[in-house]
Amino acid sequence: MPLYAVAHSELRKFLEGRPKREAAFLKANGFSAREGELVTMPSAAGRLQSAFLGLGRAGDPLALAQFAERLPAGTYRYAALPESISPTFAALAWMLGTYSFCRYRKGAKPVPKLACAAKANVEEASRIAEAVFLARDLINTPANDMGPAELAQAAREAAKPFGAKVSEIAGEALVKQNYPLIHAVGRGSARPPRLIDLKWGRTSAPKLTLVGKGVCFDTGGYNLKSSGGMLTMKKDMGGAAVCLALARIIMGAGLDVRLRVLIPAVENSVSGSAYRPLDVFLSRKGLTVEIGNTDAEGRLVLADALTEADSESPDLLIDIATLTGAARVATGMELPPFFTDDEQLAAELMASAAEAHDPLWRLPLWRPYESTLKSSVADLTNTPDYGYAGAITAALFLNRFVTNAKSWVHFDIAAWTDRPKPGRPRGAEATAARAIWQMLKARFA
Repeated sequence: MPLYAVAHSELRKFLEGRPKREAAFLKANGFSAREGELVTMPSAAGRLQSAFLGLGRAGDPLALAQFAERLPAGTYRYAALPESISPTFAALAWMLGTYSFCRYRKGAKPVPKLACAAKANVEEASRIAEAVFLARDLINTPANDMGPAELAQAAREAAKPFGAKVSEIAGEALVKQNYPLIHAVGRGSARPPRLIDLKWGRTSAPKLTLVGKGVCFDTGGYNLKSSGGMLTMKKDMGGAAVCLALARIIMGAGLDVRLRVLIPAVENSVSGSAYRPLDVFLSRKGLTVEIGNTDAEGRLVLADALTEADSESPDLLIDIATLTGAARVATGMELPPFFTDDEQLAAELMASAAEAHDPLWRLPLWRPYESTLKSSVADLTNTPDYGYAGAITAALFLNRFVTNAKSWVHFDIAAWTDRPKPGRPRGAEATAARAIWQMLKARFA
């Protein structure tokens, strides 16, 4: 069955080119090609014959996902699309529209099918969609079924089809092998913390290292969150999920890199063994850190993981984390900020975000704020003495643990959709994954 996507500005021309019966039907049903308007046309026998989707100003290419989200089971094809949307992206939009999280529900509705155009790179679109679904599934899974051990198992399952190697350092072994901050944050939980380490690719290829925050649930520790603040904290391992999604795309595409993925996986809980405000720990890098707030735990586990990643002097080091509420205040849930001193990398990311229709926004690593990280009793505090620019000061804290990498970028993501849009249902999201992949395949092709 043919599908037609029409921008409002092209409606008149579109109607003039359609058969009289079809144009009359659309006019009679008041089709004006406004955004989200869907009209289905029956055949003479009363069956679904074709469907027409309004795109409005065509500002959201993922609007095509509405076909898959709203049409009944069947087999469809795109018969008319705006020239600005490539066949590959149109296929990806369809695929993203088929997502649903059904682990705890029965009776999922049948998924409609798309016959893709010959020009569409279906393999690429499928690879991206499957990776996005992996991240969404991991983030949507509640913490009782997605703790540090389960996250490690997910990493092993993602690695297995590609022959990647996964190792773990867990529990007290973290102290023995000098990952004190990861251990400190996770020691309050009955579920042992761990550092997950995935490696893949030629040893002589350019080194690409991803570090993802894997806080499987964040109570806030002794600086306990409110009940409302905890409602989405199963997503606090969203950085790890996005890193695993990227790893799956990279390995599936056979990108010629030496890939390493490091995930500090912990649960930030309250107990007699939990770390406390004003505790001081020696980090893997040798810097001492005073705990000003136990709810600023993400930067602590990332600090040890970044130190290990940085020790190999990677060509590109990327960390991804659901790190600060300040980032959400600054740019909202839909526009993830990133931080880097590498001007070329920043330009590549902005261009890739536009090409992938996956928006990003650069925020500054404003060095004058570094003084807010000082502690009166340690080298650093995890809670800056400044009530503003929380996303920037968090990025500056992480940057203190990166000295050898040739290029570094930090993403402060939401990993969550609060306002559902086509192809992006309410709940978990692989924030920034498509934009980052677009940059990686251009840089390392």
